[in-house]
Amino acid sequence: MAIREQVYGYFIPSVTLIGIGAAKEIPARLQSLGGKKPLIVTDKGITGAGITKQITDLCDAAKMEYAVYDETIPNPTDINVAHGVEAYSKNGCDSLITLGGGSSHDCGKGVGLVIANGGKIHDYEGVDQSTKPMPPYIAVNTTAGTASEMTRFCIITDTSRKVKMAIVDWRVTPGIALDDPMLMMGMPPALTAATGMDALTHSIEAYVSTAATPLTDSAAEKSIQLIAQHLRPAVANGSDINAREGMCYAQYLGGMAFNNASLGHVHAMAHQLGGFYDLPHGECNAILLPHVSRFNLIAKVGRYAKIAELLGEDITGLSQRDAAELAIQSIEQLAQDVGIPAGLKELGRRYGKDVEEKDIDIMTANAQKDACGLTNPRGLRDADVKAIYKAAL
Repeated sequence: MAIREQVYGYFIPSVTLIGIGAAKEIPARLQSLGGKKPLIVTDKGITGAGITKQITDLCDAAKMEYAVYDETIPNPTDINVAHGVEAYSKNGCDSLITLGGGSSHDCGKGVGLVIANGGKIHDYEGVDQSTKPMPPYIAVNTTAGTASEMTRFCIITDTSRKVKMAIVDWRVTPGIALDDPMLMMGMPPALTAATGMDALTHSIEAYVSTAATPLTDSAAEKSIQLIAQHLRPAVANGSDINAREGMCYAQYLGGMAFNNASLGHVHAMAHQLGGFYDLPHGECNAILLPHVSRFNLIAKVGRYAKIAELLGEDITGLSQRDAAELAIQSIEQLAQDVGIPAGLKELGRRYGKDVEEKDIDIMTANAQKDACGLTNPRGLRDADVKAIYKAAL
């Protein structure tokens, strides 16, 4: 119950298309927004998998001109955005299609911000720093995790500071979000796991957020349930279309939750690991989630108890505290089942990076400045953040 004047916003794309065959509608839908020649922002992996060609074939069939920028990297940078802006202008584009997971969407959002508003992407760090609307924009999702195809979040690495800039701006919300599970069938198990755990982190952080509302709660609860049901099968068998479609809805609902309730210190801390070491965002979240949840537990015991139930645990006869502890154990078991590394050092070794204790001080300082931490349910001192990083090593 509100005890002071408080207005909550709710942000979501004007149109969302989810289901098998949704991708076929891309050209007509872009034209309905006024787009005639899009820049397709994606990455080499998507192009190499043949997914970019599926989209350009649809444009060709509709006699729609386009250009492709597929140089986006897993943690997109200010350099990516600058090159994308150059490609947009050089090719005379008037609209955007982002194709991929969070990296492609974030990069494309950055391109649109700069095209519409001028300056550099750094000018838009923070909340609602733009003044002009994006070009016509469709976000086509190929992973089930980030929900960036429907959010007002744009995360870009500042290469000079080695920091991920959190750009939260209602104007970057795509005009149309599209989730076609057929585009996700080729996702390898490790990526399926990482993006699925990212979605779970979104939903849990939004559920315990200080900005949670009944609208965000309903989305978060259903998202957690669907992830518990569908993530393991999607990792085990990437051709399971029911699991893929279930994860489409799960991650989108997670996006609905965090897009409006925001996040917490899992993301604030994970952003530093991505910016400093260029580690994959979803796996960083998955490793940090149980540790931050244990710290947050006393602030939201009832909520964590409910999370245990949503994850499929039997909490009959348990105290709220014991049920809340079971939620954290359940998160850890899910992460283990889908192959998430046990700690940050192991994650670093997988990607040829040395995650070292000596870097914790600077990462802590940057995490404490991250906008995502503002809605964490329990305040963290620098010493708390450092202790969590050390525990997660």
